[in-house]
This record gives sequence, C-alpha cells and structure tokens, in this order.
Amino acid sequence: SLRPHGLEGMGVLLYAAKSTGLGVQSPLCSFGQILLCGPHPCDLLSPRRVDVLVMTPWFAPIIWDGTFDSAILDAQFRDTTIGLTVFAIKKYVVFLRLFLETAEKYFMVGHKVTYYVFTDRPADVPQIALRAGRQVVVLHVGSYRRWQDISMHRMEMISNFSRQRFLHEVDYLVCLDVDMKFSDHVGVEILAPLFGTLHPGFYAADRQSFTYERRPLSRAYIPRDEGDFYYAGGFFGGSVPEVYRLTTACHQAMTADQAQGIEAVWHDESHLNRYLLSHKPSKVLSPEYLWDERMLQRPPLLRKLRYVAVPKNHGEIRNR
Repeated sequence: SLRPHGLEGMGVLLYAAKSTGLGVQSPLCSFGQILLCGPHPCDLLSPRRVDVLVMTPWFAPIIWDGTFDSAILDAQFRDTTIGLTVFAIKKYVVFLRLFLETAEKYFMVGHKVTYYVFTDRPADVPQIALRAGRQVVVLHVGSYRRWQDISMHRMEMISNFSRQRFLHEVDYLVCLDVDMKFSDHVGVEILAPLFGTLHPGFYAADRQSFTYERRPLSRAYIPRDEGDFYYAGGFFGGSVPEVYRLTTACHQAMTADQAQGIEAVWHDESHLNRYLLSHKPSKVLSPEYLWDERMLQRPPLLRKLRYVAVPKNHGEIRNR
C-alpha cells in the first residue's frame, strides 16, 4: 500500500528536468524514445509525450502511456517467464482475491506468470481461474507482531527465496503490495534489469521534500543535497539476480540498523530508496503504475491508472 506521507505535492514531473537541464519540450525523440516509439519511420521524430519527463539523467526511460509499443515488446519478451511476489500476511489475505482476479485481467496478459504468494494462512488463499501458462505458488511463511516487521522482513524473504528457487524458475521478479488492484494494462514494458516506480506523492516534488531517512546513524541515510527520485516500496523489480542483490543489500542494512537500535523512517521503503540512489534503476515507472484515488487528485498527465489502492482500515488490517 502507499505510505500515507507527502501526498500533497502534485504537478508535472519537472524536478529532474530543471536540475539536470533535460527539458520536456524537446522537438526530437531521445534514443530511448526512439526505441519505444511506434514501428513506422515517420513516428520516430514525433515524440508522443512532450508533457512529461521521459528520460532520467542517467538515460533510463520513464514509462508513461504513449511511450512504448506493446506489440513490439510482447514479441521481444515472448519466451520470458515473470514471477510476481506478493505478501498476504495476517488479515491482508483478504485482499488476495481481488488482487489475483484483476492481475489475471491486466497483468502480463499473454505471458507466462508465476504468482508467489507469501502467507501465514495458506488455507485462506482463494482458488481463481488462471490463464494458460500461469500458476499460483503458495509459500508458507511465519508472521510477526508488528506490521512494520512484516514490511521489513519482506526483503529478507524475497532474498532467501530468490536464491533457493526464483533463480531457477523465472526470468524477472515484480514485487508488489497486495492491498491494491490492477485497473489497466501492466505488461512487459515494465521489465528491465532493475526498475523502480515513482511515488505518486513525490513525483512533482524536489529532493528537499522527499521523506528519505535523514539520520546519519541509519544505513538508509540520504543527505539533503542528494537524491534522484522518491521511489515507492510497493512496486519494484527486475531480473532475479538484480532483485536478489537489492533485497539482500536492504536486508543486511536493516539488520545493521537493528543492531544500532534504529529503524528507518519508512522501513523497507527507506532502504529501497537508499539502494536505488547508489544503484540506478535501468527503467523507471511513472505514477500510472501506483496510485491512490482516495488520497490524490488525478492530474491530466495521468492518462491511465494501472495499479491502484483499494479502500481499507489500516488499523484493523495491520493489527490482526
């Protein structure tokens, strides 16, 4: 789910453009845009989006509606197997049915998918109809008293299972929160060696507003004069080896923090942001891929909402 912080900062994503000199009104396609534009030569010099930033300062594409061609990418990733990890611990299992049903409608349609469901309540995992080449694998794990501990141990569990089985079973991992639903196409356009998603509460903000961990004692610490974007903890992924490296590093950092008696301000999300600052993602997903309609007013630049939060009572769900 979205962390309920910083959701008031809205607008066009201009911060990186202003701070690096990358404008959003260039009349020519960047190389990344050419790769993602339509198949006809006449399209190559006609960028489909000039209202948003489509490239990071390190030349990683930022994925918005209109910046990719699904047919080309589906062919490119035709033989790819995708693993989706989701945690349904304690009462969060109630979100699984809607999550899986909407995933079958919108997530990686036409591709081989394994849903890895981490849960302490395997008997409560719903049975749903699956498309050909897709399966649900239930991974029985323990629970923790505090929801913060569940959130932080997610990195440890993804790391362990990546080493034990994911490396041998799938090509890419997509790591998502369960208290959400798919509402539009989410396909292979997101796949890259390492990708993160812009947090919808900060995609228009400058780095001074980001809620990074600011205490130097924490391994998640980011100084106020550093930072690229603020990434959401509820949607990240990449190739299995890259996700293994990310989750292992975050788990080790959280273990070191625990030994120092400190807990990062936004738990695993804080450590994710620290990691992605030092290890730049090769692709960045726009807020189309993570949104909360109850807390945020949808701006015109968001043509699609692909993955959205569902209503919930945080206190009731987290404490049972």
